[in-house]
Amino acid sequence: MQHKAWLAGFILLLGCQPPGLNKDGSPRFVAQERDLIFSLSPLAEPPANPSNRWADDPQAAHLGQYLFYEPRLSVNGQLSCASCHNPGLGWSDARPVAVGLGTGTRNSPSLWNVAQQRWLFWDGRSDSLWSQAIQPLESPLEMGHPRADVYALFQREADLKAGYEAVFGPLPPNTPAGIDRFISHMGKALEAFQRRIRSGESPFDRFARALRQQDLPAADAALSVEAQKGLRLFIGRGQCILCHSGPHFSDGEFHNLGLPRRPGQPEDPGRFAGIAALKRDPLNALGAYSDLPANDTWADKLRYVVQQPENQGEFKTPGLREVAQTGPYMHDGRFDTLEQVIAFYSTVGREPAALGRREDTLQPLNLNAEEIAQLAAFLRSLSSGPPEAALTQQPKSVVFE
Repeated sequence: MQHKAWLAGFILLLGCQPPGLNKDGSPRFVAQERDLIFSLSPLAEPPANPSNRWADDPQAAHLGQYLFYEPRLSVNGQLSCASCHNPGLGWSDARPVAVGLGTGTRNSPSLWNVAQQRWLFWDGRSDSLWSQAIQPLESPLEMGHPRADVYALFQREADLKAGYEAVFGPLPPNTPAGIDRFISHMGKALEAFQRRIRSGESPFDRFARALRQQDLPAADAALSVEAQKGLRLFIGRGQCILCHSGPHFSDGEFHNLGLPRRPGQPEDPGRFAGIAALKRDPLNALGAYSDLPANDTWADKLRYVVQQPENQGEFKTPGLREVAQTGPYMHDGRFDTLEQVIAFYSTVGREPAALGRREDTLQPLNLNAEEIAQLAAFLRSLSSGPPEAALTQQPKSVVFE
């Protein structure tokens, strides 16, 4: 909280300074602005996950990629993880809300840079990528396959059994604890694959690198004047950086934006319910199936998280890299375009929140049409292009060769 207060004061100071421009109309970024820009780039390697000893194991990643595209994991044999996380659709599904065996109530989050996330799901009900991966598999609205039936599938299908045993050894015994161990291994393989879904260098990254090197011609070549003006708004008067901070463009936390209720949609408590689900999940980082060493501080985020009434209606801040690929937007997919999202922030607070209380820090930006276009241009500059081709299809064999 102290860091966020300092950053808010820093941004307020910037807002009091005259917006210097170069001859071509691009911003002449002052030292304080450059420091904020440099805090957003480059994107680092994913942080370690000591709760998964196979997190960066190539064989586990290969198995995870095979399972990610495998429809046999669904109860009807027609759905896979890629059904809602299509690499050709920004690792999402381009739908307002997820559709599997049934229709959900939340938007399918993109998997771009998913290993950078502190919490998983819109409500943060998982504290690791491996524990998150199991819930869609079993959800009756998604793939609908109970873990005991998935275990039986691996016993029955020789190729799946061989792939599993090549990484984790013999299948555990057919007991409740053995099946839980098996399903945790599946999640850990899926995490190992998904940790590889990373952004490349974006136009914004090239701009930030050139600015750091004081190569102004290269900076101007990397980012249009319109996008540079949007960047100034992002780190300055728009205060977007307060929540969309760091190279992942997310503070990793939860906020109530005061989104009004949508007709026909149920109340969604968001983080309030997510914390309760996280605490009781036997696959969390403090559970029996975690590889975390005793007293490891990595799980402090789980040890000390507390459910509070203020969590009602809070949802996770998404990262913004590749955001132009991942619409519709918000936890319920209510906005189709980036311009609609920005327009919401421009007029925020005109309607009551669906649940809970909108954060006081959110005030209307009162942007004009030109400024909305500038911010959208900057957000589009965070895209690095299509995913690595090798990640976009199922390997020919389940066993790593």
